Amino acid sequence: MATETPSCDHLLGFLFVALLPVVATPHDCFHALETKRQEESCRNLSSLNETPRGSGCAAMWDNITCWSPAPVGEIVNISCNDVVPFFQTTEGVVSRVCTPRGWSHLIPTYNVACVPDEFDEGLSFHYTLMQLLYTVGYSTSLASLFLAMIILCMFRKLHCTRNYIHMHLFFSYMLRAISVFVKDALLFPSDDPDECITLLVWCKMAMVFMHYSLMANFSWLLVEGLYLHTLLLVAFFDERRYFWCYVLLGWGAPVLFITTWTAARWLSENVGCWEIHGNAYIWYIMKGPILLSISVNFVLFISIIRVLVLKLRSPDGAQKDNRHYKRLAKSTLLLIPLFGAHYIIFAFFPDELNDVAMNVRMYFELALGSFQGFVVAVLYCFLNGEVQTELKKRWLYWRSCHQQVKHSQVARNSCCSEGVNGLTQLSIIGKESPKGSPKDMQIPNFQDDSVYI
Repeated sequence: MATETPSCDHLLGFLFVALLPVVATPHDCFHALETKRQEESCRNLSSLNETPRGSGCAAMWDNITCWSPAPVGEIVNISCNDVVPFFQTTEGVVSRVCTPRGWSHLIPTYNVACVPDEFDEGLSFHYTLMQLLYTVGYSTSLASLFLAMIILCMFRKLHCTRNYIHMHLFFSYMLRAISVFVKDALLFPSDDPDECITLLVWCKMAMVFMHYSLMANFSWLLVEGLYLHTLLLVAFFDERRYFWCYVLLGWGAPVLFITTWTAARWLSENVGCWEIHGNAYIWYIMKGPILLSISVNFVLFISIIRVLVLKLRSPDGAQKDNRHYKRLAKSTLLLIPLFGAHYIIFAFFPDELNDVAMNVRMYFELALGSFQGFVVAVLYCFLNGEVQTELKKRWLYWRSCHQQVKHSQVARNSCCSEGVNGLTQLSIIGKESPKGSPKDMQIPNFQDDSVYI
């Protein structure tokens, strides 16, 4: 039996951020369940269509595919595309001849007809490298976002609407990273059909969770754009009044689309672990809102850049242009990861790309997708002036308290040391005094320096 090799389409299933209708390699549990289903169907077909001996060939299951009943002398051809689910799509054909003694041997074998002659070893390398890349990226993002959330929650002076929105965005990135790890943990091989039934239920739940996290992440990117755009253009803006509207848009809107998509998948395309996206209409239930949010955010991004240009331009701009354009460039670079404006580059690319373009696209989206949470945490928390000021104050306060405690311990040790030295000197003098009664001993005056000589 031919071994299954990873494909670019399968990789896109792992890299869901690509926003394409993925035709992924099915989950291994789907292989086992589909094989069991086809075997039962083939045996039922064989029992229903029994043919007299020598008049034809009954349906036969050869552990890979089902051969339908045929009269003697007929040649039955099966395309490798129909040999589900063991082989990738190829143009090969396998055949059997119905003879008076039964089915002939397979002509040619599955390995010869359905396995490509040339195996692209570089594909496996790209697959492993990309999986390692996004694992490191999401791990780094998750750790940095968790630390950023602690910092923003810890300092009361940082509690404001702007940072509340940042925290929701951070949390959406954290959910996105966690969902990818959960999904990867559940997409593992299993050949036991009974175990696969349970695994597929959890796997589908993990896919729903991952899709919701992805949509929530894009929704909060849109909220960031709407908030900043409104803040710049509206003179009197009641932030608290609109905050709960933003929360509803960020977390509530994805629930609507994910619920619709889940119902559509369950009723119309309940295949495998739901990592296969064959029906474009169902796929666009999620892809459409994401593309819309990317487009709106890009328009907001351009509008904000225009506003920044107008605000940074001074009346005597001839002498200050360089400084203003540097500030504009800095603001632009900060806005790109915040709005996810880089997604517009590949969002509307056609689904069919050549291998080079597909690899470039996946590496680009992997680097900017999995590490984007880390970049956002650094730019909008760790490098934020207010955050650095509060951290510096806390550090100075801690160091001052630590020094005070240290000085008090030194002073206490010094007092104890002086007391011990005095008693030691008294003991020495008592031992060196002439023999006599204790009454003859004179208690030394510790105020007299001659005692210590």
